[in-house]
This record gives sequence, structure tokens and C-alpha cells, in this order.
Amino acid sequence: MWMRCHRISVWLMGLSLSSAACGGGTEPVPYEPPPPLPAEVILAAGNIATCGTTNDEATASLLDNLSGTIFVLGDNAFPNGSTEAYTTCYEPTWGRHKARTYAALGNHEYASGTASASFDYFGNRVGPRDLGYYSFDLGNWHIIVLNVNDFTVDSLVPFSGTDQDRWLQADLAANSKRCTLAMWHSPRFLSSNTPGWTSNLYVKPVWDRVYAAGVDVVVNGHQHQYERFPPLTPAGARDNSRGIRQFNAGTGGESSEIPIAIAEHSEALTDAYGVLKLTLDNGTYSWEFIPVVPGQFTDGGSGTCH
Repeated sequence: MWMRCHRISVWLMGLSLSSAACGGGTEPVPYEPPPPLPAEVILAAGNIATCGTTNDEATASLLDNLSGTIFVLGDNAFPNGSTEAYTTCYEPTWGRHKARTYAALGNHEYASGTASASFDYFGNRVGPRDLGYYSFDLGNWHIIVLNVNDFTVDSLVPFSGTDQDRWLQADLAANSKRCTLAMWHSPRFLSSNTPGWTSNLYVKPVWDRVYAAGVDVVVNGHQHQYERFPPLTPAGARDNSRGIRQFNAGTGGESSEIPIAIAEHSEALTDAYGVLKLTLDNGTYSWEFIPVVPGQFTDGGSGTCH
């Protein structure tokens, strides 16, 4: 007795997948993950534009010769983030790079009570209106931008349990990228001009969330200086296995200062104006601080994602 084998063809999305009903079938093709995407460059700074100095023009001139995606880290248009401040102070300098800029909101954006002028100016590049938090994938990395102005030093409103907290937890849970970078205005760890103030407990709940989810890098912009920390836990202990490396890049041009209270574990600190350049690659990242005055201050290095 013999049985005739029938070949069955299935058409799916324009591809013909053919197999034999008995014997002679093709071997399954092993899964191959997609190739990694090219490295992406981020250029970041906060405390940027004011009509009182030309330092913001100097940092904007750096951007003229640097390719990459720009992130402004809050306090972007002094003194109060108004329409006039954006039109007369920000637009002539960093505004010429608006097409490649994403924004975080700082406390000065809320000096008039709302950040409406920032939402008007940046549109969806600062997140949904009246929320100011959002995320997207950039190359091999997941980027998260948060709005911490409801629960920082100026307010006692807690972060835990808010709509933004619930959104952040859902976003972190859905993230499929190996490497993640989060940005917001006020840093968890900082050197300052207030004796004894080197730890911002208001944003610790945010660090608790992103640390638990394995976020690799956090970038802030509130302090008027550049500062880098090693990978740390939310409590500020060194943790090279899964700690978060924090940068503060508040050196966009409005003003600068050298603090008197130096934070524990601070590894690099300067009052030089400039921008932070981050190169985000497949499983790795590198950083370089680029000062307005060549050679005034240098900082660079690299790290590996968790």
C-alpha cells in the first residue's frame, strides 16, 4: 500500500510557505534577531537661554558643528519660560536647532503658574500638553523624559501614585530595549551652594522606579554646573552591577556656579559652559563634555548597559 504525499502551500503577507504533508519537508529556519541599529548621538544641556548674556549663543554655536538629537533639560528660556522669553532669547540661539530638539520642563517654565508657552513652542516635542512626560525609541535605546516639577523642592506633592507614576511603570514594563536613558530636570544627587544639601529626596521615588527597571543612564539639568556620578543605587551607594550613572548638564549658558557642598561620589565637576554629548550604541554608551572654550575642561568615558 502506498500513500501519495500532498504539498500544502500557505500564502501569508506575500510570502509562500510550502511544506509537505508527509516527509520531504524543509527544515525550519532558525530565528535570527534583527541587526543592531546605528549608534545615535544626544547633545544635552539645561539652564539655557537669556537675553542678558551671550553664553547661550556660544553653546548654540557648538551645536552648529555637531550632529545628533538635541535635548534641552529644563529652565530653557529665562526668566520665566514665557512666550516673550522663547521669542526674544531662545529662538535666536538654540531655537535655530528646534527641528532636532526634544525638551524637558524645568521650574522656570512654571514661574507663571503653567508651562503653556513651552507647550506652544515645542509642541509634541515636550510631550502631551499639560503633562510634559513622554518616551520613544532612539536607535538601540529607549528614551524616557519626565516632568518632575510637581514634586520637587517647590512642592510637597508626592510622585508615588500619580498619573505620571502609573504611566512610567507601564512604560518601563513595556520597554523591549536592552538600554534605557531617562531625563528630567532636578537631579537626585548634586553638589550645591546650600551647606549639607547633596541629596534631593523629592525625586528618590523616581529613582526607585527606574532603578528597579534597570535603567542605565539618567541626565538632569537643574544645577548650574556639569557633574558626573558613578553608577548608584537610589540611596546613593555604588552599584556597578545595576546602578544608574547620573549626569547633570546645567551648562547651557544662562549662568554657572561652583558649589561649596560637594556630593559624595562626585567624579567630575565644572562650571564651564558647554554641552554633554552621549553616543548611544548597541549595549554600550560613551560620554564627552564639550566646553565652549576648547581645553577649559574635559570629561569622557564609556559604560555598558545592564
